This record gives sequence, C-alpha cells and structure tokens, in this order.
Amino acid sequence: MTRIGDNGGPAMDGTRWRAHCWHRARADLLPVLPVEVVRMRVRRAQALGLDYKTYAGVRASTGRDLVAFLFSSNALGVFRDGAALPGGRECRLQTLTASRHLGAGPGLDRLALARRIDADSSLDLPRFGQSWAFMRDELKTWLRQQRLPGDAVLMIGETDHEREMMAAGGLAGFITGMRYFEGTRHAV
Repeated sequence: MTRIGDNGGPAMDGTRWRAHCWHRARADLLPVLPVEVVRMRVRRAQALGLDYKTYAGVRASTGRDLVAFLFSSNALGVFRDGAALPGGRECRLQTLTASRHLGAGPGLDRLALARRIDADSSLDLPRFGQSWAFMRDELKTWLRQQRLPGDAVLMIGETDHEREMMAAGGLAGFITGMRYFEGTRHAV
C-alpha cells in the first residue's frame, strides 16, 4: 500500500539507500587534487621508499607527511649481533630521505646496529608480554626525546607485537619489512 507523497521509487530506509548516501558523501568529501600535486606526492612516496597507495593512505589518515621511520631489528632481518642485513637493505636505507630510527629487539647491541644503519636514534623495544600502558609510555617518552610527532612516524616491523607497539605509541602506521624492502614502488 502506498502513502500520500510516495512516488513508487525505491525505499529510502534500506541498506542500499544508506550505501548510496555513504558513497556519495565520501566522493563529495574527497578533494580533486591537481595533477602536479599528485606528481609531487608520487615523488615523495618514491623518496620514502613507499608505493603511492601506502603513502597516500597514511597521509590521508594522519593529515600530515611522514618525517621519520622506526625500523625494528626484525624488519631489518638482524637477529644476532654483527649479522649482515640481508638483500641490499643497507643500501636501500641510505636512499631514504626521512630520518631513520632503530627499535632493537631483546639481546641485540642496539647502539652498534644503529651505527651500521646510520640511525638518528635507537631504543630497546618493549619485550613481548609488556602491558599496553608500558609500551605506550616507552614509545611516547622516546617520541618526546626525539621531538617527533607520533603521527608522522611510520613503523617498519614484522610481528604482531610490533604492530601493537605502533598502536600503543600512536604512530602513523605499520608496514612489514618484507613489504617495505621488497615491495614495488611507482616510477615518476
């Protein structure tokens, strides 16, 4: 039975209508960037060693550019003191245009590894099993000491525990070392 004012169109209270409204509102909110801005951001992503989609996603979620990377020793592939970085990772780090920092796993000489990768700073990562509050406090303290905004630091790690550290510390995001060092990037 139709009501007065019903034109026989689709119901506006169902999921399809809400999905349409959501997609329309999202499209209206997304800015249409000039081509030169997109090119500039593609070049920035390349200088950071990231694919454009990852870079744009982090930038969109935080509202700012990345200024630093926190590499875990796991992401670097170093599990023993003095071990070489696998697969040209050391050369790849030298081309990074943002500051690089090291988060060393338990039992590693973090200062020696930090010198090898020319890191601006290093810290001992919280051990597995530490509370969320402990991880938060450790990372926030490190960020303050380095004068870094957390939402402008991308963590490159390998484990779920390191992903939790990223979240606890309020960092910009997390990608795996495998993806960072062996992923594809767009050419300019």
